[in-house]
Amino acid sequence: MQIKRLKARLGLARRSRPAYLLAMNQPSSRLDFPATGRNREAILGVLERLLPSHGAVLEVASGSGQHIAYFAERTAAQLPELIWQPSDLDPAHRASTAAWTTGLANVRPPLALDATETWSFGDHFNLAAILCLNMIHIAPWAAGLGLLANAGRALPAGGLLYLYGPFMIGGQHTADSNAGFDQSLRAQDPSWGVRNLDDVAEAALAEGFQLAETVAMPANNFSIVFRRKA
Repeated sequence: MQIKRLKARLGLARRSRPAYLLAMNQPSSRLDFPATGRNREAILGVLERLLPSHGAVLEVASGSGQHIAYFAERTAAQLPELIWQPSDLDPAHRASTAAWTTGLANVRPPLALDATETWSFGDHFNLAAILCLNMIHIAPWAAGLGLLANAGRALPAGGLLYLYGPFMIGGQHTADSNAGFDQSLRAQDPSWGVRNLDDVAEAALAEGFQLAETVAMPANNFSIVFRRKA
């Protein structure tokens, strides 16, 4: 009995709780990606004029969770009916996201989503927008195609699909640093690499999306805005 009471006091009797709940009380679960702090304000500046007033915003490949935590906190007062839904295939990333978003009432627990598999959401999900930051160049092209296909099935007419990261324009890199980054990615995995925007837009069009806007961002990145056609 004494051992049982000791386990209860230390929290050892609650190991069956979901990982995201356990992460909320473990600051060590928080991953810190420095690039997030450098680009989050610029990204939010674009998103603030694009986000819907209500519904769910799904972030694909949330990574550390720092982006969605920042966006959710900064938009809570202006967009009280908007719900943020993080996701990531990596359990460590989901734990980090849960830790970063603890206490934010407008953020749901992170989902385990694989862009190469078919997603299924219930009608209650009320999906209005999908964000994907810095994923399609650090993943096989099949993941990018899967993202577009799933977004085409899940988003309503007019729904927002927002991509962020480096892109080639007209088949050409926009900066020497991007060319070097592309080489380093392909050296790690030949299926990775900076994508040509023309190829992305063509694949998106096949899934029912219109390229609505391309916004040049700091550090030779771009915000790519797609809208689901009626």
